[in-house]
Amino acid sequence: MKGTKFKEQDPCPSQSMQGLGKGDKREEQGLGPEPSVPPQPTEEEEALIEFHRSYRELFQFFCNNTTIHGAIRLVCSKHNRMKTAFWAVLWLCTFGVMYWQFALLFAEYFSYPVSLNINLNSDKLVFPAVTVCTLNPYRYTEIKEELEELDRITEQTLFDLYKYNSSYTLKAGAHRRSTRNLRSALPHPLQRLHAPPPPYPARAARSSSSSVRDNNPQVDRKDWKIGFQLCNQNKSDCFYQTYSSGVDAVREWYRFHYINILSRLPDTSPSLEEEALGNFIFTCRFNQAPCNQANYSQFHHPMYGNCYTFNNKNNSNLWMSSMPGVNNGLSLTLRTEQNDFIPLLSTVTGARVMVHGQDEPAFMDDGGFNLRPGVETSISMRKEALDSLGGNYGDCTENGSDVPVKNLYPSKYTQQVCIHSCFQENMIKKCGCAYIFYPKPKGVEFCDYRKQSSWGYCYYKLQGAFSLDSLGCFSKCRKPCSVTNYKLSAGYSRWPSVKSQDWIFEMLSLQNNYTINNKRNGVAKLNIFFKELNYKTNSESPSVTMVTLLSNLGSQWSLWFGSSVLSVVEMAELIFDLLVITVLMLLHRFRSRYWSPGRGARGAREVASTPASSFPSRFCPHPTSPLPSLPQQGTAPSLALTAPPPAYATLGPCAHPLDSAVPGPSACALGEP
Repeated sequence: MKGTKFKEQDPCPSQSMQGLGKGDKREEQGLGPEPSVPPQPTEEEEALIEFHRSYRELFQFFCNNTTIHGAIRLVCSKHNRMKTAFWAVLWLCTFGVMYWQFALLFAEYFSYPVSLNINLNSDKLVFPAVTVCTLNPYRYTEIKEELEELDRITEQTLFDLYKYNSSYTLKAGAHRRSTRNLRSALPHPLQRLHAPPPPYPARAARSSSSSVRDNNPQVDRKDWKIGFQLCNQNKSDCFYQTYSSGVDAVREWYRFHYINILSRLPDTSPSLEEEALGNFIFTCRFNQAPCNQANYSQFHHPMYGNCYTFNNKNNSNLWMSSMPGVNNGLSLTLRTEQNDFIPLLSTVTGARVMVHGQDEPAFMDDGGFNLRPGVETSISMRKEALDSLGGNYGDCTENGSDVPVKNLYPSKYTQQVCIHSCFQENMIKKCGCAYIFYPKPKGVEFCDYRKQSSWGYCYYKLQGAFSLDSLGCFSKCRKPCSVTNYKLSAGYSRWPSVKSQDWIFEMLSLQNNYTINNKRNGVAKLNIFFKELNYKTNSESPSVTMVTLLSNLGSQWSLWFGSSVLSVVEMAELIFDLLVITVLMLLHRFRSRYWSPGRGARGAREVASTPASSFPSRFCPHPTSPLPSLPQQGTAPSLALTAPPPAYATLGPCAHPLDSAVPGPSACALGEP
């Protein structure tokens, strides 16, 4: 009966008949049944995707099969802990040093270094544009009377300040006014300041604690300075624009009023007289051929007078140089006399020249040089081109489209074009008018104190901020990526010589119907030519490209581990397997904690209905015991049937079902003798 009772409670699965006799003999000897050998997986039983069951198994598989040097030593020396530790430390140190080198390589790549490549080329060269100015501001007919009035007032001012008397005033003016009338004819009179400038009356009436400021630092060679006062619109703030030199003060004061007079000219500037070119340029030749009117264009500069640009972009056939040397360039004979011009504005005799590209404006203040009268100046040129990298490799712009400054010049983008346009934009925005030295957009007037009474105050304040880069023009205006420069070298000689000057001056006078009064100081000669046709091109290229970076990374990987790209794939596979195993272990722990069979009647029923064959073949579940019947009270729900967790100490190897016929204790009996 006991055996029968045991059979009724025996939940062990049935075993196969194979190996029965051998198991009986082992039990008779007290050794227990022989554990069954797990079946070997067949090809049909292999899954499509399989993962390792533990980190140890994964690491051992990786070390046995990887192509990375040194990894196999971590496994083959596992019985020698000292060697295993040594190779583990060595492997990790090598791994760390390699990735330190990787960090250096990536840092170098993302610093975007460049290499400068220098190339020498030889070919026919396009002759650059050449601009020549007279250094004599021209008297337009439309404003001639106003300029003469300014000259008379200036002469009277010089007499009041320095007791200087000139006969020019008597020649220029039809009549002479009184000193008071002349001085009061123009605003902002020129004054001598013996002490710190007194406060402006209107300003002093409002506040006794304020005073007029001096716009320039104190440079007192004596106890006085020369300057003129400028105030804002409502006269609440004033300062003196002062100079320690009387010459500088007179020129700047005259220039300030001259700009106001020029602003009254119409937008369409009057054309120059036809004989103006002939009066300035006596002879012009290029490649031993005479120039014609189609080879030049003209414009007027407020300070440098009439200017002529040869071989500009409007020239239909640009000049080409196929031979170097002084005889294969541009040769000009210039008139440098100053007759009926503006001597109070221009104090230099000669001419001003600038060499520039065809599509670039001529900034005579920035890049020009003066010619000396009575001297032959020979300028040899060498062309140089610079191609810089933009983007991450350098702060340059291709065409200025990404620069936050509008180009006001009818030319291509250059840094100087951008800087002058930036100043003009700030001038229009803050002063309400445009500065006459720079182009202006449509609908904007040039500054004139008859319309904008305080523009001088605004301009000089803005000029000081511009010099300190407070306007941000120098930071906004980036350099262009492609720049062409001309390196100039000058040579001077006396021209004409003493023995040849008589016939040369006679021929020039007859040719141009003009008498040269001061022969030596009346002419100058200019030669501009290429020194050689070889030109240098400086181009930038990335020092470290993506190909170079990958090559360096592969070299470091081979140096420290002696492996290839496939080894990197193996490392990636190892990391992927580690992540998968970690996720699976976390999911298993989550399911065992929050999804257990003992969480209600449903879980109990699922466990109770689970067949015994679904458990592992070598272990038996804990035997279920009948639950005691509980009294039911009314409609109270019955307690859920729960199965206690298995006691792992009672688990043992399952005996074959036929072993129950053999007398003796059952292999699945729980603690029974």
